[in-house]
Amino acid sequence: MSHIELNHDEQPIRLFKSNFMEFFTHISPIAILVIWIPILAVCFWLGSIHPKSNWTIMLFGFLIGLFIWTFSEYILHRFLFHFKPHNGWQERVAFLFHGVHHAQPKVKTRLVMPPAVSIPLASLFYGFFYLVFEIILNAGQWMYPAFAGFLTGYLIYDLMHYATHHFPMRKGIWKQLKRLHMQHHYKHPDQLFGVSSPIWDYVFSTLPREK
Repeated sequence: MSHIELNHDEQPIRLFKSNFMEFFTHISPIAILVIWIPILAVCFWLGSIHPKSNWTIMLFGFLIGLFIWTFSEYILHRFLFHFKPHNGWQERVAFLFHGVHHAQPKVKTRLVMPPAVSIPLASLFYGFFYLVFEIILNAGQWMYPAFAGFLTGYLIYDLMHYATHHFPMRKGIWKQLKRLHMQHHYKHPDQLFGVSSPIWDYVFSTLPREK
């Protein structure tokens, strides 16, 4: 994303000629809560009524899913949102997916993942969790607690991303997370891919070297 120039216009960049298509490129953080919290509640409920479920499985399954999200967040941001285009068509896709956010990082309605992207991605990950827990491990009682943890991690990521761009965050870990993400935007666009946590930037050495 280092080649994308900043656009300081208050008017968001238009991505589609169609008003219908353009509508789906904008979303508020309240909307994602309205969409995902009921789904999260259903996951908790399905996990709790499993015949082999208990509170230990619910808790540790949730923590496993949360951990899986932190890794997924890093991988998606680094390799999907920041993939290197090799032709005009790929450049267009890259800009639609994430480049527009780097061009206009302060546009409030493009700071959380639109459902047109998040729902298909969540469906793919649901299939992954089903494959691993239900089929491979034959441990279905772990699936919904883990998926609930994963979705919670996603919501934390989206809300944290919005906060780093529009809330002061002047103290403690919040200040550090904001500082790192602002460096990703304005100084090191090919590093610092963690938003809700820098842990995988440490693991994969994508933190900038301190001078």
